[in-house]
Amino acid sequence: QVQLLESGGGLVQAGGSLRLSCAASGSIFSINGMGWYRQAPGKQRELVARITSGSRNYADSVKGRFTISGDNAKKLVYLQMNSLKPEDTAVYYCSFYGYWGQGTQVIVSS
Repeated sequence: QVQLLESGGGLVQAGGSLRLSCAASGSIFSINGMGWYRQAPGKQRELVARITSGSRNYADSVKGRFTISGDNAKKLVYLQMNSLKPEDTAVYYCSFYGYWGQGTQVIVSS
């Protein structure tokens, strides 16, 4: 079993920044494979960023604005979100091979 706990969401104006954190616990020995997804109202959940085999993969819509990073020893993954846009408004979920956190709300006002 793996438990994922997100934090760091909130309300921010367009152009602002937020940093999300995800703390993993349980049967996880590497942050490789951890990622962030988001789901906006009325839309499907979509991949935002993921750490895969040491590399970072990003959705086209966030490239150049978002950065995923992590601390393998502490089993923490971060999502630094800069130049936020209203279309980034969504619930953001941390994920690890089928395990999901409870989500953290991000609202970007115009």
